[in-house]
Amino acid sequence: QVQLVESGGGLVQPGGSLRLSCAASGFTFSSYVMRWYRQAPGKEREWVAGISSAGGQGSYADSVKGRFTISRDNAKNMLYLQMNSLKAEDTAVYYCNRSPASASWGQGTQVTVSS
Repeated sequence: QVQLVESGGGLVQPGGSLRLSCAASGFTFSSYVMRWYRQAPGKEREWVAGISSAGGQGSYADSVKGRFTISRDNAKNMLYLQMNSLKAEDTAVYYCNRSPASASWGQGTQVTVSS
């Protein structure tokens, strides 16, 4: 079955950087668009970034454009999110999923931006 395991989150100061990883299994990773989402406390889950099945340039929510970079390694079934210039409002649990989305969401990885 589909498995998505996010990692790389943590506590970082404003202006800092983190790199999130997503290990995917149970489906043909290289055939799917992949996306990052996040859910802040008390808010609905929102789309953050997406990348085509072949990789290349990603697409981004306006709130993260110019600060986040999505990438993938199809040979390793891995998805990444490089997050720079982090802000307090980036604090959330971050999830990855394919598109169309699998019902099997991972546990997510917590990102906390605070001084």
